Amino acid sequence: MSETALYRKYRPGDFKGILGQDHIVKILEGSIRGGNISHAYLFCGTRGTGKTSIARIFAKEIGCSPNDLYEIDAASNRGIDDIRELREAVKTFPFEGKYKVYIVDEVHMLTKEAFNALLKTLEEPPAHAVFILATTELHKLPDTVISRCQVFNFKKPSLEILKDLVLEISKKEGKTIEPAGGELIALLGDGSFRDTLVTLQKVLSSSEGKKISVDEVEQITGMPKNTIVNEFLSALNEQNAEKAMLVLRKVSAENFDMNVFLRLVLVKLRAVMLLRFAPSMRESLSPDFTAEDFAFLSNLPANKTLSLSKVLVAFLDALSVKSFIPELPAELAIAKLFENNAK
Repeated sequence: MSETALYRKYRPGDFKGILGQDHIVKILEGSIRGGNISHAYLFCGTRGTGKTSIARIFAKEIGCSPNDLYEIDAASNRGIDDIRELREAVKTFPFEGKYKVYIVDEVHMLTKEAFNALLKTLEEPPAHAVFILATTELHKLPDTVISRCQVFNFKKPSLEILKDLVLEISKKEGKTIEPAGGELIALLGDGSFRDTLVTLQKVLSSSEGKKISVDEVEQITGMPKNTIVNEFLSALNEQNAEKAMLVLRKVSAENFDMNVFLRLVLVKLRAVMLLRFAPSMRESLSPDFTAEDFAFLSNLPANKTLSLSKVLVAFLDALSVKSFIPELPAELAIAKLFENNAK
């Protein structure tokens, strides 16, 4: 297997290869066809969602040559002197094509003085200059800069998109991962193509066999095992708060990431909900789990006194809360669900 990082090796080279950002690709392709190229674009979204990849593709599609494409890391070049140098360089004509394109990554890291200098360039740009600003923190940008750009909000790719990508790239790398293992890797990616492929590379490089089981994925990534997640679900279904909290203590004692554990719990709770309320989805859901795991979820008895939707909401809320005690949000969710059962 190549030592090249997978996220670089499989970085899309054209708009057809972009996943999960159809709303952006459609607009950019339309502007290229119509010759309506703006002088400034602002790409905002969480890390690993394809901002830089789309910026590079867009530059290529409008006829910018590699010699006229400039990528600037604002985290390392954030001062006014850096932007002044950029302002002077912008004035020169392209070497080969019609446009010079400047991709400024992590643009929110610029100093206040640097933003003011950049603003002057955005207000009166040369006809041949195109700026593509990228940020993970839109709220840190001055409104004066935002107002001079076409703003595109990047979505986090869905779990399904990331899972399909994991399985596809695994095959290209000569290995096969169980669908349930692919879902675990996608879950760890947390909405980032880059993070997902970094985790996939770790799994592929750590496995000697051609077929990789979900158990092997758990072992390599250090994820909580299916058995401990199922033990937690059983405790919830039995309305046994003490048992559920002891499982959380076990998760913490074994140094598993509590947020990852809660995401696994939510994935399985959702599957139980769909199996109960949309049984026709049974066939499409089964590949996401091992046979043993799917049988457990299918046979988990319904609790007439406990609302499944209420449980889902409680742990969705717990997942959104940050605490210096990692298990505390989940413990509070359990307490709220079963406080009427307390002695």
